[in-house]
Amino acid sequence: MAKQRYVVGIDNSEWAARALNRAVELAKQTGAEVDLVGVIDWSGHEALTLDELAHRKIDKIEEHDNLFDNTFAPLLTQYADSGVQLNTKIMWGKPTESLHRHSKDSKATMVFVGRRGRSALLNIVTGSTATGLSNLVGIPLVLVP
Repeated sequence: MAKQRYVVGIDNSEWAARALNRAVELAKQTGAEVDLVGVIDWSGHEALTLDELAHRKIDKIEEHDNLFDNTFAPLLTQYADSGVQLNTKIMWGKPTESLHRHSKDSKATMVFVGRRGRSALLNIVTGSTATGLSNLVGIPLVLVP
């Protein structure tokens, strides 16, 4: 049987931190690897001013470095002695689609995301990563409150 792989959506929130904790605890029992996946919301189809276009590449590099330094690095340090193989991936795009794509490409066996506990009406109007993933992934999805 192939090694299990868990994908955890990471966004520097307490909910994402709880989802990662849940994934690491389960991975200790199952021997799974855990992919920490952060997504920087980035659309190639939005209208930009000339100034925004001129600084976009710099901002993209800065966004990447900030996400790694401020979000991934502390989590990697926190779980360094867990005995669980942690991998990091930073993606660009929409969170739901990016997490879905990574879970498929990596042949993940389970996806973990934090759930902020917003109202059902707000999720219908604005959508949420958790709700979107529940409609897309064909593997177990763990919503951690």
